[in-house]
Order: sequence, then structure tokens, then C-alpha cells
Amino acid sequence: MNNKLICGIDEVGRGSLAGPVVSSAVILPEGHNIEGLRDSKKLSSKKRNELFEEITDIADIGVGIVSSREIDRINILQATYVSMKKAYDQLKIVPEKILVDGFAIPSKRIKSEGIIKGDEKVQEICAASIVAKVIRDKFMILVDPVFPNFGFKKNKGYGTKLHMEALKKYRPTLIHRISFAPVKNNLPDESVLNSVRYKNILIKQKKSLKNINNDIKNWLSLKNLIY
Repeated sequence: MNNKLICGIDEVGRGSLAGPVVSSAVILPEGHNIEGLRDSKKLSSKKRNELFEEITDIADIGVGIVSSREIDRINILQATYVSMKKAYDQLKIVPEKILVDGFAIPSKRIKSEGIIKGDEKVQEICAASIVAKVIRDKFMILVDPVFPNFGFKKNKGYGTKLHMEALKKYRPTLIHRISFAPVKNNLPDESVLNSVRYKNILIKQKKSLKNINNDIKNWLSLKNLIY
């Protein structure tokens, strides 16, 4: 890479049926001694969390989070790019090269290069993958008690058998992406939506989600990360 100052960018949660899409931009210091950087999906939860601590201790990091409601509004592809741009804009250092897992960000302002399977080839992208996944996983674990029937703690919002069965039985939650077909096909009917019981449940869930979002922000601020 010709010793250029490299920023790696990756996202997590693009294919999930629920929850946000989270991106991270990472610039690692030259000569760092972090070992074991690889695609976050191929690491144990324990190892990811250990690496997350090492990365956040020494790297310049940006985080971009786009909610399920925003995903429904602009579509998942555009939401992914928005989260990546948000992450890049949080960096304190201006990199000489921007490498993105998969495909480049379509932006004249952010001139990037897409690297197919970059989270297996470029350590900065690996680090970004780890940071994004730890942050998103934390959110999905925190919302699990709010929506206990969906197994979010384990499936992180992806379409497992348990998740799909819960969708059919209990209908989508506030964090489901209603623009995604499996969710859209299981929306509650008008009689449920207009019931007092359903509206009261939503009020409680919205309050819980607001508290969780504040907890995530406070946790990230302790790591000197903002979004």
C-alpha cells in the first residue's frame, strides 16, 4: 500500500430483517501491534470484544448508524452508503487512501476504492468490521428483553427459523424493517394497529428503545466515539 495513511470502511447488518445498519471507518497507527485482525464474522464474540478494546485504544475511528426507519425510507443500499459517509466524517485524521469492503462509496467528496472480500485482505477494513459488529451486536443484545420472542440476542435480527416463526406469530416490532419482504408480508392488520392494548405496548417499547439508544451513546462516548 506504499505506506499511505489508509482508512478502512465496512458495514454490518445490511442483510438483517431488524435493527440498524452500522458502519465504521478506521485508521490504524503505523507500526501497531494488534494481532489477529480478520473478518469479524470469523471471530468468536470473546475475541471480537478483545480486539475492539485494542482497536479503540489506539485507532482513529468513525461510526455511522442508520436506523431501521431510515432504511425503510431510503432503502438499504442508500442507508448503507449514508452510514459509511457518517463514519468517515467522524474521523479526526484525513487519510490518503480510503478502502471499502466490497464496493466504493458513490461520492465525489469521498474518493474510495472497493476491495472485494476486503475484510479478509486489508487490516484496516478488518478493524472496521470488528468495530461495527461489536457496536451493532451490543444494540441487538440490549433490545432482546424489549422484544423477547424474537431471539435478537442470538440472531442479531437475521432471518433464522425462530425469527421467521416469531414474525408470523407475533408480527413485526418497532425495529423491524418493514420494507423487507419477510417483514412486510407479516404486518398486523388494522384492527390490531388501532387497538388500545397495542398502542400502550408501543408506548412502553418506544420508551425502552429511547433509553437503549442513550445507553449506546453513553457507552460510545466513553470510548471517545460519537455518531
